[in-house]
Amino acid sequence: MSAELQASRRDATLILTLSNPGAKNALHPDMYAAAVETLSTAERDDSIRAVVLTGADNFFCAGGNLNRLLENRSKEKSVQAESINNLHGWIEAIRDCPKPVIAAVEGAAAGAGFSLALACDMIVAGTSAKFVMAYVKVGLTPDGGGSWFLSRALPRQLATEILIEGKPVGAPRLHELGLVNKVVADGTALDTALNWADELAALSPNAVERIKSLTQDAQNNSLAQHFETEKHHFVESLHHRDAQEGINAFLEKRKPQYK
Repeated sequence: MSAELQASRRDATLILTLSNPGAKNALHPDMYAAAVETLSTAERDDSIRAVVLTGADNFFCAGGNLNRLLENRSKEKSVQAESINNLHGWIEAIRDCPKPVIAAVEGAAAGAGFSLALACDMIVAGTSAKFVMAYVKVGLTPDGGGSWFLSRALPRQLATEILIEGKPVGAPRLHELGLVNKVVADGTALDTALNWADELAALSPNAVERIKSLTQDAQNNSLAQHFETEKHHFVESLHHRDAQEGINAFLEKRKPQYK
């Protein structure tokens, strides 16, 4: 069987499963375009309220395939550069998707697999799950935005440790550092992520989309700029049908029903 990104649905949640049997779900260029297309479709589908990214066979992703990288050394540099561009397109699609994206990590998230998890809005991990940026172990440097995500999320010293040492970091430690949202019993990360997605699906889609946008804008905005951005989103949200339903439901002491 070849490497593929499998797509399925559970109610309002789109489930994307990394599958590469026998290779610990190592990434392949065929996955990249499929991921971008699937996320683009999800963006336009109002029936999808959340996305969960996971790996088959209780293992998230081993990252890039070293044998394929060795083959690419005999080709023009542009071949590898194009492959990385396509990977980065997938990362951008996760970040740009207006729906919340949750990573459900079992086993390990290594290299670009770690980058994929970091690109998601939230991470659920099994207790024994490991996260590793081992590029340095084979004389390589990170891709997939891994060094950007870690440098933004952690103090420089900790990000440098993870990237330069290339040693596995356990889910509990990343939870303490704020990079992993929930640590759960091994084998339950996907179910936990799906249940969490169900909870998010009951919230205002308009508000969720705008809040995701705000958290991303905050990384680059000055406070003065962000005041303006928040004002815009608040006013637009107030005049959206979701606000009418949400406010009425609160005052009437009932659960809101968002369309």
